[in-house]
Amino acid sequence: MVPVRLRDFISDPDGWLYAVSTYDNKESVGCVLRYVPDDTGERIHPSGQRYRKYDFDEAYALISRKKPEYAGLLHRVPYPDVKAIFKPDGEIGRIASAHPRVKKLVDLFGLPEGTVGCTGSLLCGLENESSDIDMVVYGRHWFAAQALVKQGIRDGKIEGLSEEMWRKVYEKRKPEIPYDVFILHEQRKYNRGQVEGTYFDILYTRSYEDIRPEPARKGAVLGKMTIEAKVTDASLSFDNPAVYRIEHESVSRVLSFTHTYSGQALAGETIEACGVCEQHGDEKWLIVGTTREARGEYIVSRTLLGQ
Repeated sequence: MVPVRLRDFISDPDGWLYAVSTYDNKESVGCVLRYVPDDTGERIHPSGQRYRKYDFDEAYALISRKKPEYAGLLHRVPYPDVKAIFKPDGEIGRIASAHPRVKKLVDLFGLPEGTVGCTGSLLCGLENESSDIDMVVYGRHWFAAQALVKQGIRDGKIEGLSEEMWRKVYEKRKPEIPYDVFILHEQRKYNRGQVEGTYFDILYTRSYEDIRPEPARKGAVLGKMTIEAKVTDASLSFDNPAVYRIEHESVSRVLSFTHTYSGQALAGETIEACGVCEQHGDEKWLIVGTTREARGEYIVSRTLLGQ
């Protein structure tokens, strides 16, 4: 059986649905609770079952109360409790056949079977009229999809984000950088857009052969730090966490656990990063996104800013 990986979903014996949030799933599945059966819930599955969607803080509070054995840095569901696995690449045919906008994106990408999928509410059959489209593209094919999003916007096949939508994204993410700096970084990423008015992301996930799971655990905290460093490798900068290998006297890499700072810099650029330094084996890593909204933490490309 292929491994459970980032952006899959699983269900537990009570029908609770979790988003897989790591590649480190050998002993148990590291995930975050997203949907719970609830007769008063606003999301309706094709089976007729109603669900309630839980945000991050609500989910952690509910797990602590109801299923403390799953509680931790991530929710950890043991394999005997995994009753179903939902894979974005395995379900893309079903989703695209029922959702013309998803099919339009699949056709735009034209990628080989098994390299593109759809996650989130669409994967779970719990979408509503306001749901975004969370496309997943695996391994090196992600960069082909990124180039096609850029070209598709230029050709008018899909839409870029309007000023109003960019403002909404900024307000939702509440980054620790000014709006003009946020936009300067975001507009060169080409990892999001709109298709017939519906917002979509393209989310990077490693191909199975590229999965080298590092344990999803917290290192010894050394303290808050702001550094300036040259990026030597940004090939996993759109992954979760985003990884930037750097040249620095003490820190070997910067990791971002918030989507806001994925793809924030290219190899060869100089970054300024503020986060919490942790010891991981012989290496020191700077962690950005130690809280849900990454208060007081950021990554910017000084090269892009002309500094």
